Amino acid sequence: MTHLIHEEVKDDLLSRGYSRRQMLRTAMMFSGAAATGLTMNTELAFAADEEAGGKGMVRIGSNECWTGPMEPGLKAGQAALVNSNRYSPNNEVANLLKTISTVENIPEDHIAVYPGSGGILARTLVAFCSPTKGFVQADPTYDNPTRVAKFIKTPMSNVPLTSDYRHDVKAMLAANPNAGVYYVVNPNNPTGTMTPMAEIEWLVNNKPAGAIVLIDEAYIHWHKDFPNNTANHLVRAGKEVIIARTFSKVFGMAGARCGFLMASPEVLKKVAIFETDRPSIPTAACANASLTATSIINARRKELMDNRAMTVEYLTKRGFKPIGESHANMIMVDWKKPAQQMQDIYKAQGVLIANPRWPSWPTVGRISIGNKAEMEAFCNATGKILA
Repeated sequence: MTHLIHEEVKDDLLSRGYSRRQMLRTAMMFSGAAATGLTMNTELAFAADEEAGGKGMVRIGSNECWTGPMEPGLKAGQAALVNSNRYSPNNEVANLLKTISTVENIPEDHIAVYPGSGGILARTLVAFCSPTKGFVQADPTYDNPTRVAKFIKTPMSNVPLTSDYRHDVKAMLAANPNAGVYYVVNPNNPTGTMTPMAEIEWLVNNKPAGAIVLIDEAYIHWHKDFPNNTANHLVRAGKEVIIARTFSKVFGMAGARCGFLMASPEVLKKVAIFETDRPSIPTAACANASLTATSIINARRKELMDNRAMTVEYLTKRGFKPIGESHANMIMVDWKKPAQQMQDIYKAQGVLIANPRWPSWPTVGRISIGNKAEMEAFCNATGKILA
C-alpha cells in the first residue's frame, strides 16, 4: 500500500515522526474510507443519516444549497456525460483549471482540483502534520479535520472562539508554537462568523516557518462582501497558506463532489502526497460552466441573505437570538436544553436540523438556511414547539 506514496516524500514522512505502519494506515485512508472505517467528509455521513430517516421532511441540517446545479452547469454536464466513454474528451479538468485561474486571478500552477474539499483538508494534515507536528483549530469549528488528526495521531489543540466568535489567532499560535497546520474556517462552520483578514494575516506572518495556515472558504460566497473578503491575495504573495474551496454550497453540487485548492506549486506538490483522483468529467464540465454564471450566483446569494434575515428576525423575537452574526448558510441557537432533545422535537414536527456534534456547546444547535418555504416551515414548527 505504501506504493501510493510518492518515493520522494517517504523520507519526509519518516523525518516528521511517521512510522512505516502509520504510513500504511494513512495510505489506506486515501485508498478508500471503507478500508479504514474513516469517513473523510462528516457532512456526507450525517446527510446519509438524514436520507435514511428524512423522506418527505424539511432537510435543513447539512448546510446544503436548497436547489441543484445551475442551468448552464447542468447543460454542460449533460453534454459531457454523452462523451464520458472517453477519459477526457474535451479537456474538461484543464478547462476548469483555466476558469478558476481567471475568476480568482491566480496562476494555473497554483491551483489543483479534487473530488470535493474533504480530501483537500485530509491531505493537508497528512502533508504538514505528524506525530511530532501538531494541528491547531478553533472550537467549535468544522470537525472533518479533527477525525483525520486523530487517525494520524497528531497532537491536536482546540482553541475557544473569542467572545464575539472569531478565531482567536494569537491563542491558536500560543497553543502550539510549533504546529504543522493552523486551521481557519472563514466564515466559520458552525457559527457562520468571520475572522477579520488582518488577524488571519497576522497568523500567517507569525507562524513557524514551514507550517501552513489552512483557510477553508467553503462558505465565502454567502458573505455580502464577496469576492472582496477572500484570502487568495496571500497565495499570490507567495505565503505559506492553502485556501480550500468547494462547489457544494452556492453552486448546488454537494452530491457531485468537486472542490479546489489554491497554494504555491511547492505546497501543491506536498498536498498531492498520495496518488490522487480528480472530479468526474461531467462534474468538471458542470463546475466550469457554473463559475461564470454571475447573475445566478448573485440571485442565490440574495435569496440566501433574505431567508437568513427572516429566520434570524423570527427567532430573535421569540427569545432565541442566534450566536454571533452569521455570514454563511447556517445559524447557531442556544436552546438552553440538550441539543439532541431539540433535534428530536423538530424531527417530530417534520423538520431535520443538524446533528448535535459540538461537545463544547452541548445545548447549541445548528440550522441550515434553505429556501423561503423551508424556512417558513421551520418557523411554523418553532411556533408550535414554543406554544
